[in-house]
Amino acid sequence: MPLWLAFFTTFFISIIWLRLIDRFAVKGVISKKLSRKIIHIGTGPIFVLCWLFFPEDPFSRYFAAIIPFLITIQFFLIGIGVIKDQASVDAMSRTGDPKEILKGPFFYGVVFVLLTILFWRESPIGIIALMILCGGDGFADIIGRRVPSFALKWSPGKSFAGTISMFLGGLIFSSILILIFVKSGLININFLESFPKILLLNILATIVESLPVRDWDNVTVPIIVVLIGLILF
Repeated sequence: MPLWLAFFTTFFISIIWLRLIDRFAVKGVISKKLSRKIIHIGTGPIFVLCWLFFPEDPFSRYFAAIIPFLITIQFFLIGIGVIKDQASVDAMSRTGDPKEILKGPFFYGVVFVLLTILFWRESPIGIIALMILCGGDGFADIIGRRVPSFALKWSPGKSFAGTISMFLGGLIFSSILILIFVKSGLININFLESFPKILLLNILATIVESLPVRDWDNVTVPIIVVLIGLILF
């Protein structure tokens, strides 16, 4: 697919996804809190799978990164009140305060931009970090709040069910996406030999996510995955 067509296809799919979840939240089909996590979970896999559309071109990573960059700029402008978009505020904030978007959602977007540019399809590290951030951290909150379990001793605000969901969600998402890119010939690794490394990165990310640090998971989780991933891969 030509570079320009891959860009616009990815941009269109990303915007449709975000606006669809925004609309569901506004209509009351899903709660604001759930919509926030659905966006968190689904945006990453959709965006990364769209990397398959891009040609082998040195500028592909930069064109792809423009999409989360533009969306992140939009988050920032909504958060500081320059853009009035109540649907986005309802979908991405806990209390309806636009400034909340300047925390989790904004950092989420910045991480996407950086990992796309730095790792692209040449290394599994970026994909693993993004998938743990999406599948792991996203499901940790959804399952953790709905499945009764005991709280973690070192982090009373987080539960055992949420931590297990973090691990399993991240492992499943990262494994599936890496396998797809390996089968597509875009990442040159042996999946079975690399699986223990993926497993270890998910364990470390789960430990970091379990720490009693609020609103910084979107930064701390990908940082630990990247740092250890550079050693492993």
